[in-house]
Amino acid sequence: MASLLSPTTATATATSLQQQQNPKSPSKSIYRNHLCSFTNRSSRGISGRCTAFSGNISEYLLENTLHLDKTLPLFPFLRSGYSQFQSLAGELPETERWGILVFFGLTWFYFTARPGVLMGAIDAYLLAPLQLGFDSLLGRRSFKRTDFVIGDRLGEGSFGVVYYGVILPKNVTVEDPVQKRGKGLEMDGRFKEKVILKKVKVGIEGAKECGDFEEWFNYRLSRAAPETCAEFLGSFVADKTSSQFTKGGKWLVWKFEGDRDLAEYMKDRSFPLNIEAVMFGRVLQGLDSIQRNALIIKQILRQIITSLKKIHDTGIVHRDVKPANLVVTRRGQIKLIDFGAATDLRIGKNYVPNRGLLDPDYCPPELYVLPEETPKPPPEPIAALLSPILWQGNWTRQSLVPSKETYAEGQADEMIQLNSPDLFDMYSAGIVLLQMAIPTLRSTAGLKNFNSEIKTVGYDLKKWREYTRLRPDLRILDFDSGRGWDLATKLISERGFLRRGRLSASAALRHPYFLLGGDQAVAVLSKLSLSKYKCVGPEKQMKRGRQRISGKSDSPAPTYVKLPASCFG
Repeated sequence: MASLLSPTTATATATSLQQQQNPKSPSKSIYRNHLCSFTNRSSRGISGRCTAFSGNISEYLLENTLHLDKTLPLFPFLRSGYSQFQSLAGELPETERWGILVFFGLTWFYFTARPGVLMGAIDAYLLAPLQLGFDSLLGRRSFKRTDFVIGDRLGEGSFGVVYYGVILPKNVTVEDPVQKRGKGLEMDGRFKEKVILKKVKVGIEGAKECGDFEEWFNYRLSRAAPETCAEFLGSFVADKTSSQFTKGGKWLVWKFEGDRDLAEYMKDRSFPLNIEAVMFGRVLQGLDSIQRNALIIKQILRQIITSLKKIHDTGIVHRDVKPANLVVTRRGQIKLIDFGAATDLRIGKNYVPNRGLLDPDYCPPELYVLPEETPKPPPEPIAALLSPILWQGNWTRQSLVPSKETYAEGQADEMIQLNSPDLFDMYSAGIVLLQMAIPTLRSTAGLKNFNSEIKTVGYDLKKWREYTRLRPDLRILDFDSGRGWDLATKLISERGFLRRGRLSASAALRHPYFLLGGDQAVAVLSKLSLSKYKCVGPEKQMKRGRQRISGKSDSPAPTYVKLPASCFG
């Protein structure tokens, strides 16, 4: 109890008690008096101390539990209201003060609980208009077709085509804005700003809506979690039909941060060693291949789950996490792309019950981000107000008191089910982990066979290990006392009873697989070495290697980072 008192009050109370009861035993005096203050209300002096004591608890809760001492400076307009609240509360009886305090605390907890009603309102009514104003001043909301030169096609999806391109400087003109050999754009010194452009397909059902949603989500995340996705620059609508442009077609524009996704790296038989220099800046030395592979995969997965945690904290669920939607930047960062299937469950954006875009190879067994009986979302302000309830819990029509039979049949989860829509993405992250660690699952056929087998055993990865005929190589997952395998079993699973099944992103980051932090130690040591040596990508390293063999290169041999064994647990 003494720890709840402010230093001044605690000192004064302790001194008074020492003088009145037992100067030779101060600790026992304080304890006896606190006990009497709760059990003996007849004493006038003790009653006074109790009132002071409760007042100190109120101050403690407001300043430490609710962190108002840190929050109020961030929102100056709340200071005056808080001051008035303190003055009014001082005139009320103790019981009413406690009632107001509890009500205020519960209200604050509700509005700050995930997915964040308060922060969502601040984002919608303050940050979004500010972003619109700044973007308008910078010209990001006024892009035109003639501002870009289109290069090579990088990929194609159901609703769009992705190209490499550059922003055309004002003092430079080109005859054809579409270059057939886009690689030449990289060597052209006239173009400094490289971009990635996505053409939303015209005439495809759902493509326009998907493009509009992707634009909205990119703007939203650029404010709430900019480090999780590629930097979004804006969009434009083609004003006429010519070459790759179709009049009325929308184009989305991102800053160029890398033109290879994780799926492209995984196609190479040398994965994950082919991405080692990108992730750590160096080739690791002093480790066997299993250790190196395990560290690289751990660093990739850590970044994926960290990004998912950040977008989930804003109420957004990606719903299409897979290697093709994870771009690898030149600085070794893994970023999420393609938010066309995402949904913001704080306001119901892009959420329709019983309907959703998904990839059957990566989606979880429940198929939907929320239970099928979830009603259609109300208008956005009301949806935002009710979003913490929707995110946290859902009671089904069945009995709330499950019997032994229903437990035996595995139906208990259907009765008391915490929605936790973020768990949808975590299953997909688990599939990505298995693909990175098990080479036979990287092919389309191998992944489909795995999905067929895991469904047969009820999405129990431990049973699959005994049942499978695929003969998977599990050495990477079994490395380091099997921590990787244990994490995989807690991601590739059905949603459990009261959060006892699949791990959330925050829970996964607390798993022992990540707690040792060997990959982080490697990354730090590698970055320290970069201050002495310049880092180049794996393609340039291979080119320089060939030149050194032929005797045509004067560049030094690549530098290796030798790491102590203590970094790897």
